[in-house]
Amino acid sequence: MGYLYRWHMTSTTDLAMSWEEWIKQDAVALAELIRSKQISPQQAAAQAAAAVERLNPQLSAVLEVYENTLEDIHADGPDKTGALYGVPMLLKDLGSSLKGRKQEAGSKLYRNRVATSTDPVVENYLQAGLIPIGRSTTPEFGNSFDTTTDHRGEVIVTRNPWNLDRTPGGSSGGSAAAVAAGIVPIGSSSDGGGSTRIPASFCGLVGLKASRGRVPQPLAMNEYMTRHVIDGVLTRSVRDTAAVYDYLTRIPSGGTFMQLEAPDESYVSMASRNPGPLRIALSTGRWGRTTETIGEVSERVRSVGALLDKLGHGVEEIDDTSICDWDALWDGYVTTWISSNAQLWRDAQERGVDPNDLENYVTPMIYRHYLAADRYDKYDIWRAMERNNQVTRAFGRFMSRFDLLLTPTFAIQPQKANGPYSLLRDQELDPWVSRLCDACRYVMPGNETGMPSISVPTGIDGEGLPIGVLLHAKWGRENLLLQIAAQLERWKPQWFEVFPPVHAAI
Repeated sequence: MGYLYRWHMTSTTDLAMSWEEWIKQDAVALAELIRSKQISPQQAAAQAAAAVERLNPQLSAVLEVYENTLEDIHADGPDKTGALYGVPMLLKDLGSSLKGRKQEAGSKLYRNRVATSTDPVVENYLQAGLIPIGRSTTPEFGNSFDTTTDHRGEVIVTRNPWNLDRTPGGSSGGSAAAVAAGIVPIGSSSDGGGSTRIPASFCGLVGLKASRGRVPQPLAMNEYMTRHVIDGVLTRSVRDTAAVYDYLTRIPSGGTFMQLEAPDESYVSMASRNPGPLRIALSTGRWGRTTETIGEVSERVRSVGALLDKLGHGVEEIDDTSICDWDALWDGYVTTWISSNAQLWRDAQERGVDPNDLENYVTPMIYRHYLAADRYDKYDIWRAMERNNQVTRAFGRFMSRFDLLLTPTFAIQPQKANGPYSLLRDQELDPWVSRLCDACRYVMPGNETGMPSISVPTGIDGEGLPIGVLLHAKWGRENLLLQIAAQLERWKPQWFEVFPPVHAAI
């Protein structure tokens, strides 16, 4: 893994704390140590970089460590007054970017591309005082939940620290693997079809996808053209997620089509209190797909439902056919997903690549997406927008009866790394997409409708792998999701405080 960086920790005795101490610190705790001068930001960054050096040969989760940041912690301008000042984090190789840093989107087409501006989300990270120390892996253009790439001229398979044969999920798989392994307490993410929540589930983390319009889009994007996608973070604790969202949701004037009003109270403060009694729907149904959710996952959801009932909430298992017209949802989502790959023609031209030569610049499955985009015309896109209107209103009517909807995060458990969902596979597109939607049935509707949801860990399964459950809320109610997640964390701390076999303390 010599392409990572040239800097090396000279001695483990130079570290500010033991690895056992390091992995116990979430971002909030680490920021407090820095604020009280028990550890410096430079020491925190050095320890995180040392963790990369130790663990990345097994995980392949980090593409690059920023050497100049290790030398000058303020190289990218973090705000010293931010609540998380000095806490190291990783930036995903996709989504919001940092000026002067590479962002390749896991693609040979974008190899060595350097960002020319800093996107609002990254500005918000810096306002929080976070220190980006490097870049984490992602599958090409984020189009799978298996994080495998070959854009560097070699196959890089990111692995799950709970089981190195399995994927950590995606597309924010590198961030998830690094956070779960204790390299950093926070990793950036983006979510267009579950890419924050899926790796959270696979790695035993907290992953919140906010409402459409809650978090600023990158400068080159907007909610009309890229309505499915929204940036976020992966963390090990609910309070870390809340602390980041107090900054992440700051939107510059004119920076969104549909800006949501900021809450009157901080997310950190709200997450510290239990919610009142809530009406919670529960579903482990097919959601319009062809397969059943695996039994162990469904049973875990019901056990969480039983706990929430014990905590005073009213939980009702519902018939999923009462939610919406699922055929309409999947038709609209898949049409938008595949047709959007037509933009690769323009992207190739802007990169000085002949669009007729794209097959040599993208993975086999991305190239099949690109070819399939020709199936759709302007009438199909219009129909997809009508479908979006139809299903979003249906979800709205359904959620008028409930405060929350409890489901699995994922219909299956973590699959083989570089396995059946890898973009390197050369097989027919339609069966591959169908299997992906089957597995992602509970996360993708949130991207289509724009409603928020959070994946929280619920312990491990019979194979020693984490299981996450998903809580969906009405639009704009991230505060309620953080409250219910924090309530679960207080009642079941063992779900949140476990470490995988591959982690910094070993």
